[in-house]
Amino acid sequence: MNTQKQATVDHPVHDIIAQRWSPYGFSDRPVSPADLRSLFEAARWAASSYNAQPWSYLVATRKEPEAFSRLLQCLVEGNQTWASNAPVLAIGCAKLNFAHNGLPNKAALHDLGLASANLTFEATARGLCVHQMGGILPDKVRDLYAIPEGVQPLTGLAIGYPAEPDTLSATLREKDLKVRERRPLTEFVFSDKWGTASTLIQ
Repeated sequence: MNTQKQATVDHPVHDIIAQRWSPYGFSDRPVSPADLRSLFEAARWAASSYNAQPWSYLVATRKEPEAFSRLLQCLVEGNQTWASNAPVLAIGCAKLNFAHNGLPNKAALHDLGLASANLTFEATARGLCVHQMGGILPDKVRDLYAIPEGVQPLTGLAIGYPAEPDTLSATLREKDLKVRERRPLTEFVFSDKWGTASTLIQ
Protein backbone atom coordinates (compact mmCIF):
# COMPACT_ATOMS: atom_id res chain seq x y z
CA MET A 1 0.00 0.00 0.00
CA ASN A 2 1.05 3.60 -0.54
CA THR A 3 2.22 5.30 2.66
CA GLN A 4 3.76 8.41 1.09
CA LYS A 5 0.97 10.65 2.37
CA GLN A 6 -0.32 8.76 5.40
CA ALA A 7 -2.96 10.86 7.19
CA THR A 8 -2.63 11.66 10.87
CA VAL A 9 -6.06 10.64 12.12
CA ASP A 10 -7.79 11.58 15.38
CA HIS A 11 -9.60 8.24 15.62
CA PRO A 12 -8.73 4.79 14.22
CA VAL A 13 -9.72 4.16 10.59
CA HIS A 14 -8.84 1.53 8.01
CA ASP A 15 -5.35 1.92 6.52
CA ILE A 16 -6.84 2.37 3.04
CA ILE A 17 -8.64 5.51 4.20
CA ALA A 18 -5.56 6.95 5.88
CA GLN A 19 -3.36 6.20 2.86
CA ARG A 20 -5.68 7.52 0.14
CA TRP A 21 -4.51 10.79 -1.37
CA SER A 22 -4.73 12.76 -4.60
CA PRO A 23 -1.32 13.44 -6.19
CA TYR A 24 -0.63 16.01 -8.88
CA GLY A 25 2.48 14.14 -9.97
CA PHE A 26 2.11 10.78 -11.71
CA SER A 27 4.74 8.25 -12.73
CA ASP A 28 4.84 7.08 -16.35
CA ARG A 29 4.43 3.50 -15.10
CA PRO A 30 1.36 2.04 -16.87
CA VAL A 31 -1.62 0.62 -15.02
CA SER A 32 -2.36 -2.95 -16.01
CA PRO A 33 -5.68 -3.74 -17.72
CA ALA A 34 -6.37 -6.25 -14.94
CA ASP A 35 -6.02 -3.56 -12.28
CA LEU A 36 -8.27 -1.21 -14.23
CA ARG A 37 -10.93 -3.89 -14.55
CA SER A 38 -10.82 -4.38 -10.78
CA LEU A 39 -11.14 -0.64 -10.16
CA PHE A 40 -14.29 -0.45 -12.28
CA GLU A 41 -15.56 -3.69 -10.73
CA ALA A 42 -15.28 -1.95 -7.35
CA ALA A 43 -17.30 0.97 -8.75
CA ARG A 44 -19.86 -1.51 -10.06
CA TRP A 45 -20.60 -2.76 -6.54
CA ALA A 46 -21.28 0.64 -4.97
CA ALA A 47 -24.60 1.18 -3.22
CA SER A 48 -27.21 3.23 -5.08
CA SER A 49 -30.77 4.43 -4.64
CA TYR A 50 -33.20 1.72 -5.88
CA ASN A 51 -30.08 -0.07 -7.17
CA ALA A 52 -30.30 2.25 -10.18
CA GLN A 53 -26.51 2.30 -10.64
CA PRO A 54 -26.63 5.71 -12.42
CA TRP A 55 -22.87 5.97 -13.00
CA SER A 56 -20.95 5.57 -16.24
CA TYR A 57 -17.28 6.24 -17.05
CA LEU A 58 -15.42 7.27 -20.16
CA VAL A 59 -11.84 6.01 -19.95
CA ALA A 60 -8.62 6.29 -21.95
CA THR A 61 -4.99 5.29 -21.40
CA ARG A 62 -1.76 6.76 -22.70
CA LYS A 63 -1.26 3.53 -24.68
CA GLU A 64 -4.00 4.93 -26.97
CA PRO A 65 -2.63 8.42 -27.75
CA GLU A 66 -5.60 9.64 -29.81
CA ALA A 67 -8.16 8.48 -27.28
CA PHE A 68 -6.10 9.90 -24.42
CA SER A 69 -5.72 13.28 -26.14
CA ARG A 70 -9.45 13.37 -26.80
CA LEU A 71 -10.33 12.80 -23.16
CA LEU A 72 -7.63 15.20 -21.96
CA GLN A 73 -9.32 17.96 -23.97
CA CYS A 74 -12.35 17.55 -21.70
CA LEU A 75 -10.45 18.87 -18.69
CA VAL A 76 -10.02 22.55 -17.90
CA GLU A 77 -6.63 23.91 -18.91
CA GLY A 78 -5.25 23.99 -15.37
CA ASN A 79 -5.97 20.29 -14.90
CA GLN A 80 -4.61 19.35 -18.33
CA THR A 81 -1.14 20.57 -17.36
CA TRP A 82 -0.61 17.90 -14.71
CA ALA A 83 -3.20 15.25 -15.66
CA SER A 84 -1.48 14.78 -19.03
CA ASN A 85 1.18 12.79 -17.17
CA ALA A 86 -1.25 10.28 -15.67
CA PRO A 87 -1.36 6.90 -17.43
CA VAL A 88 -5.16 6.74 -17.25
CA LEU A 89 -7.89 9.37 -17.45
CA ALA A 90 -11.62 8.95 -16.93
CA ILE A 91 -14.77 11.06 -16.85
CA GLY A 92 -17.53 10.11 -14.41
CA CYS A 93 -21.10 10.66 -15.61
CA ALA A 94 -24.46 10.30 -13.88
CA LYS A 95 -27.83 9.35 -15.36
CA LEU A 96 -30.24 11.85 -13.81
CA ASN A 97 -33.52 9.93 -14.10
CA PHE A 98 -34.59 6.51 -12.91
CA ALA A 99 -34.98 3.92 -15.64
CA HIS A 100 -37.95 2.22 -13.93
CA ASN A 101 -40.24 5.28 -13.80
CA GLY A 102 -38.48 8.16 -15.58
CA LEU A 103 -38.59 10.37 -12.48
CA PRO A 104 -35.60 12.45 -11.34
CA ASN A 105 -33.06 10.50 -9.31
CA LYS A 106 -32.14 12.98 -6.59
CA ALA A 107 -29.35 10.66 -5.41
CA ALA A 108 -27.70 10.23 -8.83
CA LEU A 109 -24.73 12.53 -8.18
CA HIS A 110 -24.33 11.14 -4.68
CA ASP A 111 -24.30 7.61 -6.07
CA LEU A 112 -21.72 8.46 -8.72
CA GLY A 113 -19.61 9.75 -5.85
CA LEU A 114 -20.03 6.44 -4.02
CA ALA A 115 -18.97 4.50 -7.11
CA SER A 116 -15.91 6.70 -7.56
CA ALA A 117 -15.08 6.31 -3.86
CA ASN A 118 -15.20 2.51 -4.24
CA LEU A 119 -12.94 2.82 -7.28
CA THR A 120 -10.54 5.06 -5.36
CA PHE A 121 -10.23 2.77 -2.35
CA GLU A 122 -9.67 -0.25 -4.60
CA ALA A 123 -6.94 1.75 -6.30
CA THR A 124 -5.35 2.63 -2.96
CA ALA A 125 -5.35 -1.04 -1.95
CA ARG A 126 -3.38 -1.78 -5.14
CA GLY A 127 -0.78 0.95 -4.58
CA LEU A 128 -2.44 3.28 -7.09
CA CYS A 129 -3.75 6.81 -6.65
CA VAL A 130 -6.79 8.58 -8.05
CA HIS A 131 -7.02 12.37 -8.31
CA GLN A 132 -10.65 13.36 -8.80
CA MET A 133 -11.41 16.79 -10.22
CA GLY A 134 -14.46 18.94 -10.77
CA GLY A 135 -12.64 20.95 -13.42
CA ILE A 136 -13.98 19.40 -16.59
CA LEU A 137 -15.69 20.84 -19.69
CA PRO A 138 -19.12 19.13 -19.74
CA ASP A 139 -20.16 20.59 -23.11
CA LYS A 140 -16.98 19.31 -24.74
CA VAL A 141 -17.59 15.88 -23.21
CA ARG A 142 -21.08 15.92 -24.71
CA ASP A 143 -19.80 16.93 -28.13
CA LEU A 144 -16.86 14.51 -28.30
CA TYR A 145 -18.65 11.48 -26.87
CA ALA A 146 -22.28 11.98 -27.95
CA ILE A 147 -23.55 11.97 -24.37
CA PRO A 148 -27.34 11.46 -24.40
CA GLU A 149 -29.86 13.79 -22.81
CA GLY A 150 -30.39 13.07 -19.13
CA VAL A 151 -26.76 12.13 -18.50
CA GLN A 152 -24.50 14.63 -16.75
CA PRO A 153 -20.69 14.53 -17.15
CA LEU A 154 -19.57 15.53 -13.67
CA THR A 155 -16.00 14.68 -12.68
CA GLY A 156 -12.61 13.81 -14.07
CA LEU A 157 -10.32 11.13 -12.64
CA ALA A 158 -6.58 10.79 -13.14
CA ILE A 159 -5.40 7.28 -12.22
CA GLY A 160 -1.89 5.97 -11.80
CA TYR A 161 1.16 5.56 -9.59
CA PRO A 162 2.44 8.65 -7.78
CA ALA A 163 5.69 10.15 -9.04
CA GLU A 164 8.72 10.54 -6.81
CA PRO A 165 8.70 14.15 -5.54
CA ASP A 166 12.23 14.87 -6.79
CA THR A 167 11.10 14.21 -10.37
CA LEU A 168 8.44 16.94 -10.26
CA SER A 169 8.50 20.64 -11.03
CA ALA A 170 8.82 22.92 -8.01
CA THR A 171 5.11 23.77 -8.13
CA LEU A 172 3.90 20.17 -8.26
CA ARG A 173 6.47 19.04 -5.72
CA GLU A 174 5.22 21.66 -3.25
CA LYS A 175 1.62 20.49 -3.74
CA ASP A 176 2.44 16.81 -3.38
CA LEU A 177 4.59 17.29 -0.26
CA LYS A 178 2.03 19.45 1.50
CA VAL A 179 0.72 17.95 4.74
CA ARG A 180 -2.84 16.65 4.43
CA GLU A 181 -5.33 18.43 6.69
CA ARG A 182 -9.03 18.04 7.49
CA ARG A 183 -11.58 19.85 9.64
CA PRO A 184 -12.16 18.25 13.07
CA LEU A 185 -15.32 16.22 13.69
CA THR A 186 -16.70 18.97 15.92
CA GLU A 187 -17.11 21.18 12.84
CA PHE A 188 -19.39 18.86 10.88
CA VAL A 189 -21.00 16.23 13.17
CA PHE A 190 -23.93 17.97 14.87
CA SER A 191 -26.82 17.28 17.23
CA ASP A 192 -29.59 19.37 18.83
CA LYS A 193 -29.16 22.11 16.20
CA TRP A 194 -26.96 23.04 13.27
CA GLY A 195 -23.47 23.96 14.41
CA THR A 196 -23.75 22.27 17.79
CA ALA A 197 -21.21 19.48 17.96
CA SER A 198 -22.62 16.08 18.84
CA THR A 199 -21.70 14.76 22.26
CA LEU A 200 -20.81 11.48 20.50
CA ILE A 201 -17.62 12.96 19.10
CA GLN A 202 -16.51 15.24 21.96
